Amino acid sequence: MYISKFVTPEIIFGTGSLNQVGECCSRLGSSRVFLVADRGIVNCGWADKAVIFLDKAKLDYQIWSEFSANPRDYEVEEGLSLYRNSNCDAVLAIGGGSAVDAAKAVATLSTNKGRIHNYEGIDMITEPLPPLIVVPSTAGSGSEVSQFAIISDSDRKIKMTIISKSLVPDIAVSDPIILSTISGNVTAHTGMEALSHAIEAYLSLASTDMTDIHALHAIKLISENLRSSVASQVDETAKIAMAKASLHAGIAFSNAVLGLGQAMTHQVGGLLDLPIGTISAVLLPYVMRYNLIACVDKYAEIAAAMGAQIRHLSKREAAEKAIGLVQELAKDVGIPSGLAELGLPESSIPELSRNTKNDACFITNPRDADEKDIINIFRAALEMPGGGS
Repeated sequence: MYISKFVTPEIIFGTGSLNQVGECCSRLGSSRVFLVADRGIVNCGWADKAVIFLDKAKLDYQIWSEFSANPRDYEVEEGLSLYRNSNCDAVLAIGGGSAVDAAKAVATLSTNKGRIHNYEGIDMITEPLPPLIVVPSTAGSGSEVSQFAIISDSDRKIKMTIISKSLVPDIAVSDPIILSTISGNVTAHTGMEALSHAIEAYLSLASTDMTDIHALHAIKLISENLRSSVASQVDETAKIAMAKASLHAGIAFSNAVLGLGQAMTHQVGGLLDLPIGTISAVLLPYVMRYNLIACVDKYAEIAAAMGAQIRHLSKREAAEKAIGLVQELAKDVGIPSGLAELGLPESSIPELSRNTKNDACFITNPRDADEKDIINIFRAALEMPGGGS
């Protein structure tokens, strides 16, 4: 019997929709909100604007922004202590993937015992979370609609992948205007992260007709709008399109899971303490090259979604075209061509490869891979610009 599940939060989308956060928290029964906002969001004034709407809804709040760009296990415990001491009863996250991951982790531990390490893996959360509302500040992570949280294990120096439908926010509020305060560099790297999410979700062994629709639409939107969004902070059309793309990619990968690229990305991110978006953008064409033989037909569809005319091409030629278009887009928006530019030491590759096979995202990769295969991909990404073509 074929059974699939498809989950999304309530989604509020549109310019100026940040003004909905107070009403959202109120109707979910909150009286004191734990507002999680990264330092960039605080410095840009978005947290202060959110507070205005919390005040209008007559809600108390506690702001927490003391966490890293890659939130760590001990920081989550500090956030949990503040949440409890402040008697909060709901979590509102405003920011990129780091803020949302930190918020999800605190929400998890507020109702579930132990440390965040206890929930690494799939479906380890047993108790319901408090109300969770998410406002993304980047068009990349898709955390506002996903069942994922990524937290750094400070001892093992790896990123723990936590997957649970309990982590799907109750409400996602996507306001494209917030994207206008993000730099071109961050826009590029988070946009390519969204592309890697969409592509891996489309190729995933757990993909369905419903996830494929969202994945392909995200690929199309990103290929058409990322360059413009990187080029101009005030291109409202591009910002709206990229906010939609991030939503669609997030819905796709939350339900279809991901693959080898993200599994490898988490290991490098844990070692080098770099943003996931940067690493996944670098690895994407190399992993696509490896997975090609398992997904020739789907690669052709990716090429078509990215605007290629494939009618007169063979399936293999169209598949190769998909990899080329991803490389071209990455180059245009300034993504490094290989892991050497990120400072990855070659000596770390064997251990990274062993750890990759333990990552939950690895399970749904469309092509089998052993440790030697993963080592070869890492080495290709370290030494050979352009995806090994």
